Amino acid sequence: HVQLVESGGESVQTGGSLRLSCAASPNTISNYVMGWFRQAPGKGREGVAALFPFNNQTYYTDSVKGRFSISGDSARTTLYLQMNSLKPEDTAMYYCAADNEGPAPAALVRGSWSGDTWTHWGQGTQVTVS
Repeated sequence: HVQLVESGGESVQTGGSLRLSCAASPNTISNYVMGWFRQAPGKGREGVAALFPFNNQTYYTDSVKGRFSISGDSARTTLYLQMNSLKPEDTAMYYCAADNEGPAPAALVRGSWSGDTWTHWGQGTQVTVS
């Protein structure tokens, strides 16, 4: 049974940094495509970053490239999202998710994916940038 628990969200000033954590049940990060998503008030959910387990390939949506970094710890029990140079438009609820397949190749090329087909989700952690 996959369980995901996010933490680390808080209020920060523009230009600041945060690291979000996602505690995952055993073998999740090793066997699933992992991702961070966010949803701002009144907006749809968007994929922020994805990590593929077998080659550790990472993908980012265009708006966070160069600022955010997704990674897993060496024990493969915690997923991180390091967020630097935060902007007010980064304000959202951030979710950790796991899926057998992850974003379609076309979505990765586009730099945009919604997570509609992803199977496992955490409860979310709020990030507010002002």
